[in-house]
Amino acid sequence: MRSGLKRLFETMLGLWALFVLLWHSRFRLRGQYWQWRWHTAFGRGEPAFFEKAVSLLDYARWMHQMRRNRR
Repeated sequence: MRSGLKRLFETMLGLWALFVLLWHSRFRLRGQYWQWRWHTAFGRGEPAFFEKAVSLLDYARWMHQMRRNRR
């Protein structure tokens, strides 16, 4: 698979894994886990929209890679 297509595929699977995580946390984005995740990723500052979007996609790809290596 070409690199760009592979990255797209990993992103889609990562977004699915992120959705499953959101489902398990009952979409409580202000809960302890998501607050911890937010502060770990961004510290005290509020990043720009583009930076948040890129970070979300990177996190989704990372989640997919971790789930794939777990098996």
